[in-house]
Amino acid sequence: MSRTVLSSKNLDKKNDLAQMLKQLNKECQNCAPLTPIKCITRCKTWKLKNELRKLSAKMNDPKYVKKLFNVLKNETRVHILQTSVKRRYSLSQLQQELRRAGYSHSRDTINQEYLKPLLGVGLIDELYDQYYATILGNKVTTILNDFPDFVNVLPAHSECNEEKLLRKLLEGPKTFQEIEELLTPAIASRILKRLKKENLLITPEEREYVFFFRTKRNPKKEVLSLTEFNVYNSIPSMGFPVKKIANEVQLSVRRVYKYLRGLKGKKLVFTRKTPKTYELTSRGKKLALLLKDLMDLVENTWVSSLEIVNNENS
Repeated sequence: MSRTVLSSKNLDKKNDLAQMLKQLNKECQNCAPLTPIKCITRCKTWKLKNELRKLSAKMNDPKYVKKLFNVLKNETRVHILQTSVKRRYSLSQLQQELRRAGYSHSRDTINQEYLKPLLGVGLIDELYDQYYATILGNKVTTILNDFPDFVNVLPAHSECNEEKLLRKLLEGPKTFQEIEELLTPAIASRILKRLKKENLLITPEEREYVFFFRTKRNPKKEVLSLTEFNVYNSIPSMGFPVKKIANEVQLSVRRVYKYLRGLKGKKLVFTRKTPKTYELTSRGKKLALLLKDLMDLVENTWVSSLEIVNNENS
């Protein structure tokens, strides 16, 4: 039998599972076990491929990602997952480990509330009444290390709309209207309020800015005072809010409004309401990138697990 050990602990969180799968297949081709039982009970390669087979069935659920995120938003589950990365634990050993960490739960509670959800999304597996982190569980644990507060920031048992918006904002700032279209108007304000409370995004104090723009009318056809001319010249082609114009010409906002009204009356400037945008804070971007890493990991694992299943069925 091949002695090569492909440890999931040594796999980088961004490592391509497809490449790992090629290594597994190569090991299987060069493997010559004395008996099929030895292959199943001792071969690391077989065990990893078997994990991917099981994951294929679990990930076939269209709500899998939502279930995964909600499972991870629990301190006790994450602690069990992190613990099971180190070695295998029986239920009684897990209970003792949790007590040392300050968690007091019955074995039935540990089994029903914590182990079953972790097993349900394939983060841990069980063999001979012992629990251990799967290859997916190992990789997820590594990703979570980048944002230790993950379990406390986002609401548990949710529809994961917060996660959806955070990932979308990685593409760039969004207006309130765009966020409403993404989440539906009924919940957009509530989601934004939650994310703002956790310092994950910057929200506007006002709904929109009023920008001033120059018209195409030639200013030489009008009689302008020196101050009016300076205010007019301070407005760039992309437009300016009144506060920036005031800073540019070193006048109070009140006086700038006075001169802008005069310029509007001479049809030299016009206004346009430009919606303010919502964008990620540095903390929000860090969490959004973590969510993206989790999504990429799920997709990569899904593709690799399908390859295992398809090869065996062909």
